[in-house]
Amino acid sequence: MTATKPGPTGAVRGMTASGFSPRDHLQEAILPWWDSNGADDLHGGVMTCFSNAGVLQSTDKYTWSQGRWAWLCAEIGADARQGILEVDDEKWSRRAVQTAEFVRTHAVLEGGFTAFRTDRAGTALPSGPYGEVATSVFADLFAVLGFAGAAKVPGYPEPEKSQAAATADDILASALARIKSRNAMSAPYPVRSGFSDLAAPMTLLHAGSELFRSTGSPTARSAVSYALGQLLEGQGREPMLQETQWWEFRPDSAGDTDSLLARHRTPGHLLECLWMLIHSQEAMGGSASALPEWLPGLALRALELGWDQEHGGLFRYVDKDGGMPSGSLFRGDPYEDLVQSTWSTKLWWVHAEAMYATKLLARHYGGYGFEDWNSKVTDYTLATFPDPHGNEWTQIRDRQGAPLDKVVALPVKDPFHIVRTAVFLNRLEKDDSHAAQ
Repeated sequence: MTATKPGPTGAVRGMTASGFSPRDHLQEAILPWWDSNGADDLHGGVMTCFSNAGVLQSTDKYTWSQGRWAWLCAEIGADARQGILEVDDEKWSRRAVQTAEFVRTHAVLEGGFTAFRTDRAGTALPSGPYGEVATSVFADLFAVLGFAGAAKVPGYPEPEKSQAAATADDILASALARIKSRNAMSAPYPVRSGFSDLAAPMTLLHAGSELFRSTGSPTARSAVSYALGQLLEGQGREPMLQETQWWEFRPDSAGDTDSLLARHRTPGHLLECLWMLIHSQEAMGGSASALPEWLPGLALRALELGWDQEHGGLFRYVDKDGGMPSGSLFRGDPYEDLVQSTWSTKLWWVHAEAMYATKLLARHYGGYGFEDWNSKVTDYTLATFPDPHGNEWTQIRDRQGAPLDKVVALPVKDPFHIVRTAVFLNRLEKDDSHAAQ
Protein backbone atom coordinates (compact mmCIF):
# COMPACT_ATOMS: atom_id res chain seq x y z
CA MET A 1 0.00 0.00 0.00
CA THR A 2 1.69 3.20 -1.16
CA ALA A 3 1.74 6.38 0.86
CA THR A 4 -0.92 8.85 -0.25
CA LYS A 5 -1.98 12.35 0.59
CA PRO A 6 -4.82 12.91 3.03
CA GLY A 7 -8.09 14.21 1.65
CA PRO A 8 -9.89 17.25 3.05
CA THR A 9 -11.53 15.24 5.85
CA GLY A 10 -8.48 13.17 6.74
CA ALA A 11 -9.31 10.50 4.18
CA VAL A 12 -6.70 8.49 2.31
CA ARG A 13 -6.82 9.23 -1.38
CA GLY A 14 -5.82 6.69 -3.98
CA MET A 15 -7.03 3.52 -2.23
CA THR A 16 -9.95 2.07 -4.18
CA ALA A 17 -11.74 -1.24 -4.37
CA SER A 18 -9.88 -2.28 -7.52
CA GLY A 19 -6.45 -2.02 -5.90
CA PHE A 20 -7.29 -2.81 -2.28
CA SER A 21 -5.45 -5.67 -0.59
CA PRO A 22 -7.09 -6.66 2.72
CA ARG A 23 -3.96 -8.64 3.56
CA ASP A 24 -1.67 -5.64 3.11
CA HIS A 25 -4.02 -3.30 4.93
CA LEU A 26 -4.24 -5.70 7.85
CA GLN A 27 -0.51 -6.35 8.05
CA GLU A 28 0.75 -2.83 7.33
CA ALA A 29 -1.85 -0.52 8.87
CA ILE A 30 -4.18 -2.24 11.33
CA LEU A 31 -2.32 -4.95 13.23
CA PRO A 32 0.85 -2.87 13.77
CA TRP A 33 -1.21 -0.14 15.46
CA TRP A 34 -2.88 -2.57 17.84
CA ASP A 35 0.38 -4.41 18.38
CA SER A 36 2.01 -1.17 19.58
CA ASN A 37 -0.89 0.58 21.30
CA GLY A 38 -3.57 -1.88 22.37
CA ALA A 39 -2.24 -5.34 23.13
CA ASP A 40 -1.74 -5.84 26.88
CA ASP A 41 0.74 -8.70 26.99
CA LEU A 42 1.44 -8.04 30.68
CA HIS A 43 -2.05 -8.73 32.05
CA GLY A 44 -3.77 -10.24 29.03
CA GLY A 45 -6.37 -8.75 26.74
CA VAL A 46 -6.40 -5.43 24.96
CA MET A 47 -6.66 -1.75 25.85
CA THR A 48 -9.50 -0.14 23.92
CA CYS A 49 -10.48 3.06 25.74
CA PHE A 50 -8.97 5.35 23.11
CA SER A 51 -10.49 8.57 21.86
CA ASN A 52 -11.42 8.72 18.20
CA ALA A 53 -8.02 10.40 17.75
CA GLY A 54 -6.27 7.39 19.27
CA VAL A 55 -5.40 8.81 22.72
CA LEU A 56 -5.77 6.35 25.63
CA GLN A 57 -8.43 7.65 28.03
CA SER A 58 -8.73 4.76 30.51
CA THR A 59 -7.25 1.33 31.22
CA ASP A 60 -10.65 -0.22 32.00
CA LYS A 61 -11.33 -3.38 30.03
CA TYR A 62 -14.78 -4.08 28.64
CA THR A 63 -15.51 -7.81 28.48
CA TRP A 64 -17.38 -7.10 25.23
CA SER A 65 -14.06 -6.12 23.61
CA GLN A 66 -11.90 -8.68 25.42
CA GLY A 67 -13.91 -11.61 24.10
CA ARG A 68 -13.79 -10.21 20.60
CA TRP A 69 -10.02 -9.69 20.88
CA ALA A 70 -9.48 -13.31 21.96
CA TRP A 71 -11.42 -14.52 18.91
CA LEU A 72 -9.59 -12.15 16.55
CA CYS A 73 -6.18 -13.19 17.83
CA ALA A 74 -7.06 -16.85 17.35
CA GLU A 75 -8.24 -16.25 13.79
CA ILE A 76 -5.09 -14.26 12.95
CA GLY A 77 -2.90 -17.00 14.38
CA ALA A 78 -4.77 -19.66 12.40
CA ASP A 79 -4.37 -17.77 9.13
CA ALA A 80 -0.68 -17.25 9.84
CA ARG A 81 -0.25 -21.01 10.31
CA GLN A 82 -1.96 -21.56 6.95
CA GLY A 83 0.35 -19.06 5.27
CA ILE A 84 -2.27 -16.55 4.17
CA LEU A 85 -1.02 -13.93 6.66
CA GLU A 86 2.64 -13.10 7.30
CA VAL A 87 2.54 -12.42 11.03
CA ASP A 88 3.91 -14.18 14.10
CA ASP A 89 1.38 -16.97 14.59
CA GLU A 90 2.78 -17.91 18.01
CA LYS A 91 2.40 -14.36 19.32
CA TRP A 92 -1.18 -13.96 18.14
CA SER A 93 -2.18 -17.45 19.27
CA ARG A 94 -0.62 -16.79 22.67
CA ARG A 95 -2.65 -13.59 22.93
CA ALA A 96 -5.84 -15.51 22.17
CA VAL A 97 -5.21 -17.94 25.01
CA GLN A 98 -4.00 -15.26 27.41
CA THR A 99 -7.08 -13.12 26.75
CA ALA A 100 -9.45 -16.05 27.10
CA GLU A 101 -7.84 -16.87 30.45
CA PHE A 102 -8.10 -13.24 31.51
CA VAL A 103 -11.84 -13.33 30.84
CA ARG A 104 -12.32 -16.76 32.41
CA THR A 105 -10.46 -15.98 35.63
CA HIS A 106 -11.53 -12.35 36.10
CA ALA A 107 -14.79 -11.61 34.27
CA VAL A 108 -16.82 -14.82 34.55
CA LEU A 109 -19.37 -14.80 37.37
CA GLU A 110 -21.64 -17.45 38.83
CA GLY A 111 -24.79 -18.37 36.95
CA GLY A 112 -23.43 -17.94 33.43
CA PHE A 113 -22.90 -14.18 33.59
CA THR A 114 -19.85 -12.00 32.98
CA ALA A 115 -18.76 -8.68 34.41
CA PHE A 116 -19.40 -5.89 31.95
CA ARG A 117 -15.96 -4.42 32.63
CA THR A 118 -12.88 -4.82 34.79
CA ASP A 119 -9.85 -2.72 35.58
CA ARG A 120 -6.62 -3.43 33.75
CA ALA A 121 -5.55 -6.22 36.11
CA GLY A 122 -8.99 -7.86 36.10
CA THR A 123 -10.93 -6.58 39.12
CA ALA A 124 -14.64 -6.47 38.21
CA LEU A 125 -16.08 -2.95 38.30
CA PRO A 126 -19.68 -1.85 38.95
CA SER A 127 -21.36 -0.74 35.74
CA GLY A 128 -25.10 -0.65 36.40
CA PRO A 129 -27.12 2.18 37.95
CA TYR A 130 -27.25 0.34 41.28
CA GLY A 131 -23.72 -0.98 41.25
CA GLU A 132 -24.45 -4.10 39.19
CA VAL A 133 -21.43 -5.85 37.74
CA ALA A 134 -23.21 -7.94 35.08
CA THR A 135 -25.29 -5.68 32.84
CA SER A 136 -25.24 -7.05 29.30
CA VAL A 137 -25.97 -10.33 27.54
CA PHE A 138 -23.78 -9.03 24.72
CA ALA A 139 -20.72 -9.05 26.99
CA ASP A 140 -21.63 -12.65 27.82
CA LEU A 141 -21.99 -13.67 24.18
CA PHE A 142 -18.74 -12.02 23.14
CA ALA A 143 -17.00 -13.87 25.98
CA VAL A 144 -18.38 -17.08 24.41
CA LEU A 145 -17.02 -15.95 21.06
CA GLY A 146 -13.58 -15.44 22.62
CA PHE A 147 -13.59 -18.90 24.18
CA ALA A 148 -14.69 -20.37 20.84
CA GLY A 149 -11.71 -18.81 19.09
CA ALA A 150 -9.19 -19.78 21.75
CA ALA A 151 -10.48 -23.37 21.80
CA LYS A 152 -8.97 -23.85 18.32
CA VAL A 153 -5.48 -22.70 19.36
CA PRO A 154 -3.09 -25.68 19.41
CA GLY A 155 -1.13 -24.35 22.39
CA TYR A 156 -4.05 -23.90 24.78
CA PRO A 157 -2.96 -26.08 27.72
CA GLU A 158 -5.17 -28.49 29.62
CA PRO A 159 -7.07 -28.43 31.90
CA GLU A 160 -7.63 -24.74 31.20
CA LYS A 161 -8.81 -25.39 27.63
CA SER A 162 -11.50 -27.83 28.79
CA GLN A 163 -12.53 -25.45 31.55
CA ALA A 164 -12.86 -22.62 29.05
CA ALA A 165 -15.01 -24.77 26.74
CA ALA A 166 -17.26 -25.77 29.65
CA THR A 167 -17.49 -22.14 30.74
CA ALA A 168 -18.49 -21.12 27.22
CA ASP A 169 -21.28 -23.71 27.29
CA ASP A 170 -22.53 -22.46 30.66
CA ILE A 171 -22.55 -18.82 29.59
CA LEU A 172 -24.21 -19.61 26.26
CA ALA A 173 -26.93 -21.68 27.94
CA SER A 174 -27.59 -18.86 30.39
CA ALA A 175 -27.68 -16.24 27.62
CA LEU A 176 -30.02 -18.40 25.53
CA ALA A 177 -32.44 -18.81 28.46
CA ARG A 178 -32.46 -15.08 29.15
CA ILE A 179 -32.99 -14.17 25.50
CA LYS A 180 -35.85 -16.68 25.24
CA SER A 181 -37.53 -15.25 28.34
CA ARG A 182 -36.86 -11.70 27.13
CA ASN A 183 -35.35 -10.57 30.42
CA ALA A 184 -31.74 -10.29 29.26
CA MET A 185 -30.04 -7.05 30.24
CA SER A 186 -28.57 -5.40 27.17
CA ALA A 187 -26.35 -2.49 28.17
CA PRO A 188 -25.43 -0.05 26.79
CA TYR A 189 -28.91 0.22 25.21
CA PRO A 190 -31.79 -1.49 27.07
CA VAL A 191 -34.55 -2.96 24.89
CA ARG A 192 -37.84 -1.29 25.73
CA SER A 193 -40.56 -3.54 27.14
CA GLY A 194 -42.97 -4.52 24.39
CA PHE A 195 -40.24 -4.80 21.73
CA SER A 196 -37.79 -7.51 20.67
CA ASP A 197 -34.46 -6.64 19.09
CA LEU A 198 -32.47 -7.90 16.13
CA ALA A 199 -29.13 -7.65 17.94
CA ALA A 200 -29.76 -10.43 20.47
CA PRO A 201 -30.61 -13.29 18.06
CA MET A 202 -27.95 -12.28 15.53
CA THR A 203 -25.21 -12.13 18.19
CA LEU A 204 -26.47 -15.44 19.61
CA LEU A 205 -26.27 -16.88 16.10
CA HIS A 206 -22.68 -15.75 15.57
CA ALA A 207 -21.36 -16.82 18.98
CA GLY A 208 -23.21 -20.13 18.82
CA SER A 209 -22.01 -20.88 15.28
CA GLU A 210 -18.39 -20.17 16.19
CA LEU A 211 -18.57 -22.27 19.36
CA PHE A 212 -20.11 -25.16 17.40
CA ARG A 213 -17.39 -24.82 14.77
CA SER A 214 -14.76 -25.09 17.52
CA THR A 215 -16.17 -27.70 19.88
CA GLY A 216 -19.27 -29.28 18.33
CA SER A 217 -21.17 -28.27 21.47
CA PRO A 218 -24.84 -29.43 21.65
CA THR A 219 -25.57 -26.22 23.56
CA ALA A 220 -24.20 -24.23 20.65
CA ARG A 221 -26.36 -26.21 18.22
CA SER A 222 -29.44 -25.38 20.29
CA ALA A 223 -28.52 -21.69 20.41
CA VAL A 224 -28.04 -21.54 16.64
CA SER A 225 -31.34 -23.33 16.04
CA TYR A 226 -33.22 -20.90 18.26
CA ALA A 227 -31.55 -17.84 16.71
CA LEU A 228 -32.37 -19.04 13.20
CA GLY A 229 -35.96 -19.60 14.26
CA GLN A 230 -36.24 -16.06 15.59
CA LEU A 231 -34.65 -14.51 12.52
CA LEU A 232 -36.24 -16.61 9.76
CA GLU A 233 -39.28 -18.43 11.09
CA GLY A 234 -40.60 -16.19 13.82
CA GLN A 235 -41.58 -19.00 16.21
CA GLY A 236 -45.25 -18.55 15.46
CA ARG A 237 -44.93 -14.82 14.77
CA GLU A 238 -43.83 -13.06 11.63
CA PRO A 239 -40.07 -13.47 11.11
CA MET A 240 -37.59 -10.82 12.18
CA LEU A 241 -36.36 -10.79 8.57
CA GLN A 242 -38.67 -10.96 5.58
CA GLU A 243 -38.69 -10.22 1.89
CA THR A 244 -38.96 -6.43 1.82
CA GLN A 245 -38.83 -5.63 5.51
CA TRP A 246 -36.80 -6.17 8.60
CA TRP A 247 -37.16 -5.07 12.19
CA GLU A 248 -34.43 -3.56 14.33
CA PHE A 249 -36.96 -3.38 17.19
CA ARG A 250 -40.06 -5.47 16.50
CA PRO A 251 -43.16 -4.34 18.45
CA ASP A 252 -45.43 -6.82 20.21
CA SER A 253 -48.42 -4.55 19.73
CA ALA A 254 -49.76 -3.37 16.39
CA GLY A 255 -50.39 -0.05 18.10
CA ASP A 256 -46.64 0.56 18.30
CA THR A 257 -45.80 -0.09 14.64
CA ASP A 258 -45.72 3.61 13.83
CA SER A 259 -43.35 4.46 16.67
CA LEU A 260 -39.82 5.59 15.92
CA LEU A 261 -38.50 2.45 17.61
CA ALA A 262 -40.48 0.24 15.22
CA ARG A 263 -39.97 2.36 12.10
CA HIS A 264 -36.22 2.90 12.28
CA ARG A 265 -33.78 0.56 10.55
CA THR A 266 -30.03 -0.05 10.92
CA PRO A 267 -28.63 -1.00 7.49
CA GLY A 268 -25.23 -2.05 8.85
CA HIS A 269 -26.82 -4.45 11.32
CA LEU A 270 -28.93 -6.09 8.65
CA LEU A 271 -25.97 -6.58 6.31
CA GLU A 272 -23.91 -8.01 9.18
CA CYS A 273 -26.76 -10.36 10.08
CA LEU A 274 -27.07 -11.64 6.51
CA TRP A 275 -23.45 -12.74 6.21
CA MET A 276 -23.76 -14.34 9.65
CA LEU A 277 -26.68 -16.38 8.31
CA ILE A 278 -24.48 -17.66 5.49
CA HIS A 279 -21.61 -18.44 7.88
CA SER A 280 -23.95 -20.23 10.29
CA GLN A 281 -25.13 -22.56 7.53
CA GLU A 282 -21.52 -23.42 6.69
CA ALA A 283 -20.60 -23.93 10.36
CA MET A 284 -23.50 -26.32 10.85
CA GLY A 285 -22.66 -28.35 7.75
CA GLY A 286 -25.18 -26.76 5.38
CA SER A 287 -24.98 -24.15 2.63
CA ALA A 288 -26.42 -20.78 1.75
CA SER A 289 -28.86 -22.49 -0.62
CA ALA A 290 -30.88 -23.51 2.45
CA LEU A 291 -31.60 -19.86 3.27
CA PRO A 292 -34.79 -18.13 2.08
CA GLU A 293 -34.80 -16.99 -1.53
CA TRP A 294 -35.71 -13.47 -0.47
CA LEU A 295 -32.43 -12.90 1.34
CA PRO A 296 -30.56 -11.09 -1.49
CA GLY A 297 -33.55 -8.81 -2.09
CA LEU A 298 -33.50 -7.84 1.57
CA ALA A 299 -29.79 -7.02 1.31
CA LEU A 300 -30.49 -4.73 -1.65
CA ARG A 301 -33.25 -3.05 0.33
CA ALA A 302 -30.79 -2.27 3.14
CA LEU A 303 -28.23 -0.84 0.72
CA GLU A 304 -30.74 1.26 -1.17
CA LEU A 305 -32.40 2.62 1.97
CA GLY A 306 -29.11 3.26 3.71
CA TRP A 307 -27.05 4.93 1.00
CA ASP A 308 -26.61 8.70 1.29
CA GLN A 309 -27.22 9.95 -2.25
CA GLU A 310 -25.87 13.41 -1.43
CA HIS A 311 -22.60 12.68 0.38
CA GLY A 312 -22.07 8.96 -0.12
CA GLY A 313 -21.74 6.26 2.50
CA LEU A 314 -24.31 4.46 4.61
CA PHE A 315 -26.36 6.19 7.27
CA ARG A 316 -26.28 4.80 10.80
CA TYR A 317 -30.09 4.73 11.00
CA VAL A 318 -32.87 5.34 8.49
CA ASP A 319 -36.65 5.28 8.46
CA LYS A 320 -38.31 2.18 7.01
CA ASP A 321 -39.29 4.36 4.06
CA GLY A 322 -35.87 6.00 3.82
CA GLY A 323 -34.36 9.22 5.12
CA MET A 324 -34.41 10.53 8.67
CA PRO A 325 -36.18 8.16 11.10
CA SER A 326 -39.63 9.33 12.12
CA GLY A 327 -42.56 8.12 14.18
CA SER A 328 -44.25 8.60 17.53
CA LEU A 329 -42.01 8.83 20.59
CA PHE A 330 -42.16 7.32 24.06
CA ARG A 331 -40.11 10.26 25.37
CA GLY A 332 -37.16 9.77 27.64
CA ASP A 333 -36.03 6.55 25.97
CA PRO A 334 -32.22 6.76 25.57
CA TYR A 335 -32.25 4.71 22.40
CA GLU A 336 -34.79 7.04 20.78
CA ASP A 337 -32.48 9.94 21.62
CA LEU A 338 -29.55 8.06 20.08
CA VAL A 339 -31.40 7.39 16.82
CA GLN A 340 -32.55 10.99 16.49
CA SER A 341 -29.19 12.58 17.30
CA THR A 342 -26.86 10.27 15.32
CA TRP A 343 -28.89 8.88 12.42
CA SER A 344 -26.86 10.65 9.72
CA THR A 345 -23.39 9.84 11.08
CA LYS A 346 -21.06 7.56 9.15
CA LEU A 347 -19.57 4.78 11.30
CA TRP A 348 -16.58 2.53 10.68
CA TRP A 349 -18.32 -0.70 11.64
CA VAL A 350 -21.28 -0.14 9.32
CA HIS A 351 -18.97 0.25 6.34
CA ALA A 352 -16.61 -2.56 7.31
CA GLU A 353 -19.56 -4.93 7.58
CA ALA A 354 -20.99 -3.72 4.27
CA MET A 355 -17.64 -4.31 2.55
CA TYR A 356 -17.64 -7.97 3.52
CA ALA A 357 -21.37 -8.59 3.20
CA THR A 358 -21.56 -7.29 -0.37
CA LYS A 359 -18.50 -9.31 -1.39
CA LEU A 360 -19.86 -12.51 0.14
CA LEU A 361 -23.35 -11.95 -1.24
CA ALA A 362 -21.86 -11.47 -4.70
CA ARG A 363 -20.32 -14.96 -4.41
CA HIS A 364 -23.62 -16.60 -3.54
CA TYR A 365 -26.15 -14.52 -5.49
CA GLY A 366 -25.35 -13.53 -9.05
CA GLY A 367 -27.35 -11.02 -11.03
CA TYR A 368 -28.26 -8.72 -8.15
CA GLY A 369 -25.50 -6.16 -8.61
CA PHE A 370 -23.64 -6.91 -5.38
CA GLU A 371 -20.25 -6.57 -7.09
CA ASP A 372 -21.13 -3.00 -8.06
CA TRP A 373 -22.34 -2.30 -4.54
CA ASN A 374 -19.12 -3.75 -3.15
CA SER A 375 -17.03 -1.40 -5.29
CA LYS A 376 -19.18 1.57 -4.29
CA VAL A 377 -19.08 0.80 -0.57
CA THR A 378 -15.38 -0.09 -0.58
CA ASP A 379 -14.34 3.04 -2.48
CA TYR A 380 -16.22 5.24 -0.01
CA THR A 381 -14.91 3.35 3.03
CA LEU A 382 -11.27 3.49 1.96
CA ALA A 383 -11.54 7.19 1.10
CA THR A 384 -13.16 8.03 4.44
CA PHE A 385 -12.06 5.93 7.41
CA PRO A 386 -8.37 4.85 7.25
CA ASP A 387 -6.22 7.42 9.06
CA PRO A 388 -3.52 8.83 6.75
CA HIS A 389 -1.11 9.32 9.65
CA GLY A 390 -0.91 5.69 10.68
CA ASN A 391 -3.49 5.75 13.49
CA GLU A 392 -5.61 2.85 12.23
CA TRP A 393 -9.09 4.18 11.28
CA THR A 394 -11.01 7.27 12.38
CA GLN A 395 -14.06 5.35 13.45
CA ILE A 396 -16.74 8.03 13.72
CA ARG A 397 -17.49 10.72 11.14
CA ASP A 398 -20.32 13.14 10.43
CA ARG A 399 -22.53 13.00 7.38
CA GLN A 400 -20.03 14.89 5.25
CA GLY A 401 -17.15 12.68 6.40
CA ALA A 402 -15.46 14.96 8.93
CA PRO A 403 -14.16 13.20 12.08
CA LEU A 404 -16.30 13.31 15.23
CA ASP A 405 -14.91 12.73 18.70
CA LYS A 406 -17.98 10.94 20.08
CA VAL A 407 -18.74 7.70 21.88
CA VAL A 408 -20.55 4.90 20.02
CA ALA A 409 -22.07 2.17 22.27
CA LEU A 410 -18.96 1.83 24.46
CA PRO A 411 -16.22 4.44 25.04
CA VAL A 412 -13.75 2.35 23.08
CA LYS A 413 -11.83 2.14 19.82
CA ASP A 414 -12.40 -1.53 19.04
CA PRO A 415 -10.51 -3.39 16.28
CA PHE A 416 -13.18 -6.05 15.91
CA HIS A 417 -15.16 -5.05 12.82
CA ILE A 418 -12.15 -3.81 10.85
CA VAL A 419 -9.94 -6.83 11.54
CA ARG A 420 -12.75 -9.36 11.09
CA THR A 421 -13.66 -7.83 7.72
CA ALA A 422 -10.04 -7.81 6.53
CA VAL A 423 -9.53 -11.42 7.69
CA PHE A 424 -12.67 -12.61 5.92
CA LEU A 425 -11.94 -10.66 2.74
CA ASN A 426 -8.40 -12.04 2.68
CA ARG A 427 -9.80 -15.57 2.91
CA LEU A 428 -12.07 -14.90 -0.05
CA GLU A 429 -9.06 -13.71 -2.05
CA LYS A 430 -7.20 -16.87 -1.06
CA ASP A 431 -10.13 -18.96 -2.27
CA ASP A 432 -10.10 -17.03 -5.57
CA SER A 433 -6.38 -17.65 -6.07
CA HIS A 434 -6.82 -21.39 -5.45
CA ALA A 435 -9.77 -21.54 -7.84
CA ALA A 436 -7.73 -19.83 -10.56
CA GLN A 437 -4.88 -22.35 -10.35
